[in-house]
Amino acid sequence: MLLIARFLLLLQVFPLVFSDTYQVSDGVYSFISDSGYVSMFILTGEGVMVVEPINSRHSALMLEAIGTLTTEPVKYVFYSHNHWDHTSGGQVFRDVGATIISHEYAYEYIEANLGPDQVLPDEVWSGSRNDVTLGGVTLELYYFGGSHGVGMTAFLLPGAKVAYIADNVSPNRVGMATLPDFDIKQWERTLGEYQKLDFERAVFTHNNYPEPLKGGDMEDVVQMAAFLKDIRDGIYEELAAGTNPGLIPSTLKLPQYSHWDMYEEWLEMNIWAVFLQEPISMGPFLTGPRREDP
Repeated sequence: MLLIARFLLLLQVFPLVFSDTYQVSDGVYSFISDSGYVSMFILTGEGVMVVEPINSRHSALMLEAIGTLTTEPVKYVFYSHNHWDHTSGGQVFRDVGATIISHEYAYEYIEANLGPDQVLPDEVWSGSRNDVTLGGVTLELYYFGGSHGVGMTAFLLPGAKVAYIADNVSPNRVGMATLPDFDIKQWERTLGEYQKLDFERAVFTHNNYPEPLKGGDMEDVVQMAAFLKDIRDGIYEELAAGTNPGLIPSTLKLPQYSHWDMYEEWLEMNIWAVFLQEPISMGPFLTGPRREDP
């Protein structure tokens, strides 16, 4: 116990600092810190574009990593959606002159529910598609409607054929716990839209492969969609077999995914989440923009 106490004390005095960068394509990098979250940044020759600041600590480490690769200033920072754990820390980049951009729906939510480490975007975009070009490099922004959170944006570099996807795909892992803030049907539809995008590599905010910085590919999107379908099919097969509906989440097993991280811990909660949004239960949860009452 004494050794543990001394170790914890050392962590307070000398906290562990971890970060790493990986070149996904020419000028395109993934970045991870001790947060465990993965961001992406792009060197364009005329400035840097950053996707997903995460928090101030993560952003400061990423800014330092960018400085080891280029003297280009950070010009743009993009929020994927409204959630605090993805879009905090933007002030780090604003302080060096960057412009922060999000979908208008994410902006509205953040404005009404500003996190302790969040800052409001400087610019917003609306509709289903927006392009930002810097130094001849175009970043395509896609909003496919409600799926997870508010204003969920997928990013595509058509030249490099590299995508960035937050939360809607988590390779090699079942969905997070109770699938918080997911509209399941809209999530599945969005995964179908992702499959129409032309990319060869994808950087995922949450990636449980042994080397998360290396990202994944379209197969990870396909597998996430298949996982949700298999849960739904399994629910109705159990109902047809006469299983008590309340026992289905603990009864249904999907051994084809047993090698995925958190299978034992979260599968039952995933099943409950899908079950509750089916027509036999509560139906879909709120989708699309969320505005405060006037």
